[in-house]
Amino acid sequence: MHHITNNSLNTLVARTFTILALVFSNLAFSQATTEDEGEYLTADEFYQSLNPTKGTITLPGGKVAMQLGDKFEYLNPENAETLLVDGWGNPPGNKSLGMIIPAGVNPLTQEGWGVIITYNADGYVSDADADDIDYNDLLKDMQKETESYNKQRIEMGYSAMHLVGWAESPTYDKSTHKFYWAKELATSGTDENALNYNIRVLGRKGVLVLNAVAGMNQIQEVKTTMPSLLAVTDFTKGNRYEDFNSATDHVAEYGLAALVAGGVASKLGFFAKIGAFLFAFKKFIIIGVIAIGALIGRIFSGRKPQQD
Repeated sequence: MHHITNNSLNTLVARTFTILALVFSNLAFSQATTEDEGEYLTADEFYQSLNPTKGTITLPGGKVAMQLGDKFEYLNPENAETLLVDGWGNPPGNKSLGMIIPAGVNPLTQEGWGVIITYNADGYVSDADADDIDYNDLLKDMQKETESYNKQRIEMGYSAMHLVGWAESPTYDKSTHKFYWAKELATSGTDENALNYNIRVLGRKGVLVLNAVAGMNQIQEVKTTMPSLLAVTDFTKGNRYEDFNSATDHVAEYGLAALVAGGVASKLGFFAKIGAFLFAFKKFIIIGVIAIGALIGRIFSGRKPQQD
């Protein structure tokens, strides 16, 4: 595994008991080098070592195809893990289908950001509640849920976390069965809020999860870019939402509201294993736990900058 050194690295990983927790840390990557058995790689060399690919790709498992064109680049699961662990200083063991990064943008720079891809095989998610969800009320429930865990977080020595509001209100396209929204979150003691942009693509036997995380100062870029990624992402034939067979296929125990609510899902009467993996971005870390009340996370700090 590679190890990254740079001029300023300060990672804070917080613990949470919710289904979805977002944690912030300051990592300034103005320049980076990578150490591997005594060999140091520049940030550009590290970027190239990730072997980013363009064009049309099929994700592992064969259920999803993405026509990336020239705007995006794909990192396979192994190289995505290298970026998450060696490049962005997160713990190993991230089980994703890979990552999407903006084409030609070094992910170790401040301009870099990424989209972590996972798949929830919980079954066919009914969109029958699409027209009945009051997203303002749902946001209030989510804010209360987030605040309810702050006492525990503070007692454990971590900063309080706050859901500021929608950076972009949830929107569901019934014709394509694609769902997206964005949240703004803040952690006490940090100077910059986080943008968590979420995309869900409904399929025959589960949901494709695309989570892009960046700083709020990147919101216009992300909001402009993510719809393009959404448009070129589809399930393959036989795995599409319209391929659902009620006689043979399993139906998930939750609807669209749960995809947005995360931990609040328990209060709404259903349980969703939303994001049961650890995802990370160089500034922000998302932790999804498999069960409500589970405790995941530990403090990780970066190596001190190497002296010339």
